[in-house]
Amino acid sequence: MRVKRGVVSHAKHKKVLRTTKGYRMTKRRLIKVAKESYLHAGEYAFAGRKLRKRDFRRLWITRVSEATRLRGLSYSSFISKLKASNIELDRKILANLVTDHPEAFEQILDEIRTVN
Repeated sequence: MRVKRGVVSHAKHKKVLRTTKGYRMTKRRLIKVAKESYLHAGEYAFAGRKLRKRDFRRLWITRVSEATRLRGLSYSSFISKLKASNIELDRKILANLVTDHPEAFEQILDEIRTVN
């Protein structure tokens, strides 16, 4: 007696095709192509989560760098003076201060200038 796997296979196929809904052309219709594109999408998503952290750090550094340069200080000297004066703010918080609370960022700069 043979085992008929139609129900199980169909369920698996439906699951893959449901997740690839919205993909273009045969990547959403044909099960072999859809499964391959689904696996690649998972890899891209995993890599993207790592890249996002990198991209945001670059953005924060750019924002802080521009703000310090406008006030006559380079980014590297700003960071070194920040560490020397024991102000433990990360780049995310500094970028947030630059964009949302410039007066607080000015206070930090004044603090750095008085210490060094």
